[in-house]
Amino acid sequence: MTATKVTLGDVSIAYRDSGGVDPIPVVLVHGMGGDGHTWDHFARSLIQGDRRVIIPDLRGHGRSAHTASYLFDEFGDDVARLCENLELTKVDLVGHSLGGYAVSRVAANDPDLVRRLVIEECPLPLRPGDTPTSMTGRFPSPPELWHAASSVLRHPRTVLAFDRSMTKSALAQFRKPNPQWWDQLSDITASTLILYGGAGGMVDPVKLEAVLAALNDCRAMRFKSGHSIHRDRYSDFEMAVLPFLMAS
Repeated sequence: MTATKVTLGDVSIAYRDSGGVDPIPVVLVHGMGGDGHTWDHFARSLIQGDRRVIIPDLRGHGRSAHTASYLFDEFGDDVARLCENLELTKVDLVGHSLGGYAVSRVAANDPDLVRRLVIEECPLPLRPGDTPTSMTGRFPSPPELWHAASSVLRHPRTVLAFDRSMTKSALAQFRKPNPQWWDQLSDITASTLILYGGAGGMVDPVKLEAVLAALNDCRAMRFKSGHSIHRDRYSDFEMAVLPFLMAS
């Protein structure tokens, strides 16, 4: 899969597209600090199942351009514009962490576009009245530390390409209530699978119950991993997600 760049609004976004005749492509969206290569293993499994796979690098990541603004909703807008640019009329969306937030916004803003939605370890936004939680007190588990270190060796460009200026903006957004996200949650009509980890995960169980209550067609699965299930428990991830995406 060769990277292609396209200008979407005010930013140049890089993406890879496996091509093929699949009428419902799978769009895989990475989390903050990574890039689309985090999905390479899973993409191969999807392609072997005759699925078309599209993998963007979010703004400020990978081969996509850096910008002056990194509002969370803008990441979702970029994914939606990419789908429009590629003239996609129906997609399955998979997003990890920040990518999970991005795909949730696409599914809420354009319900007719999204057939199936997978949200992996997305830190759920605060509701009005919620007490802000610290995003800095979480210590990575040994497997996460190992994978992070080895990822630097395998994909040094990922680390070098990441625009670290977005970190301050991200932390500020995590600490603010996001009533719009909660208000529009019920607009999602896609069949939805939410994946969350155990110790070291970033999904608040109380807010997760509220999400499950708001969505008509949604189930959640817990994994024995931290924040990156598809990386640290890949076999379990594939066993859960592949059948969900392959179902007619």
